[in-house]
Amino acid sequence: MRFMVIVKANKDSEAGVMPTQELLTEMGKFNEELVKAGVMQAGEGLHPSSKGARVKFSGGKTTVTDGPFAETKELVAGYWMWQVKSKQEAIEWLKRAPFEDTEVEIRQVFEAEDFGAEFTPELREQEERLRAQIAE
Repeated sequence: MRFMVIVKANKDSEAGVMPTQELLTEMGKFNEELVKAGVMQAGEGLHPSSKGARVKFSGGKTTVTDGPFAETKELVAGYWMWQVKSKQEAIEWLKRAPFEDTEVEIRQVFEAEDFGAEFTPELREQEERLRAQIAE
């Protein structure tokens, strides 16, 4: 099972306050554990929403709104992609993360078999081909 582990933004991350050397060191150690265990597939921190934009699609129109965005608690500051056996395993790994005063969300990623018959053999082949190209 794959899970996206979403680190929520806070006032510091939205203000562009960078982590301390101590936190970066602790996070580096945690990421090494994840990699050695075969759990971590990807992980990145994100710039504040002031450097981003939102694109809304509605009624055939596209609207672009530049950041920053007001609801800090609903913004994302970073993420991981983890491969684990269960949600509980993801939770157990996350409990070991060197966070304080942070909220993190865990969401399971859809796999091909989750889409049923609508995900035809042709669409599956296309998906596999695209994943192979990305991996190159």
